Amino acid sequence: MRNYEFTVIFDANDEKMNAGLKFVTEAFAKAGVEITKQEDLGVRTLAYLINKQDKGHYVYFELTADPTKIAGLSHDFQLSTLVLKYLFVNPEK
Repeated sequence: MRNYEFTVIFDANDEKMNAGLKFVTEAFAKAGVEITKQEDLGVRTLAYLINKQDKGHYVYFELTADPTKIAGLSHDFQLSTLVLKYLFVNPEK
């Protein structure tokens, strides 16, 4: 098990953000990922348009996960229309 930092950007619309957050937390639960910290960073202006959106709702997580599960989660998030952008970082490297 390794520690990871995960930042995700959802649509600024509250309904879409809540649906996206539910999708992400359920995906973590299915994969056996432990969320050690979750912080809502709020709505921010994006540096460039993503799916014709100029604002995004940022959420930051600190996780403990098996490294083999991260690739599967990345694939799921990439295919989801609820997630605009995401980034996994291993802070130990």
